[in-house]
Amino acid sequence: MLDTIAMLIMKKRGNIMISNEMQKSLMGMSVSELTELQQFASELKVMKNKSGLEVGQRVYVVQKTKKTPGTIRKINKTRAIVDMVTNPISGAVSGYNVPFSMLEAA
Repeated sequence: MLDTIAMLIMKKRGNIMISNEMQKSLMGMSVSELTELQQFASELKVMKNKSGLEVGQRVYVVQKTKKTPGTIRKINKTRAIVDMVTNPISGAVSGYNVPFSMLEAA
């Protein structure tokens, strides 16, 4: 049963490979422990992103179904202001306040 669930997760995720030992550990966790792990992973992602970002850097704003290119204008405590093209015809650019967890270096 656990192996079947683990295989489904690996197929769904695609490029992420999780060791068998880690899969067994995750399958043995309660829902509250998994929620805590998810929060930790999100915080870790923010820390890693924040340390590698700087003003003027090209980034992608990652949403569920798309990646939008942009440039960091300002870095705040928990978010960055990212300039993104809003009208491709005129080239108009708008600044969006984006959490670090949604940013990925281009």
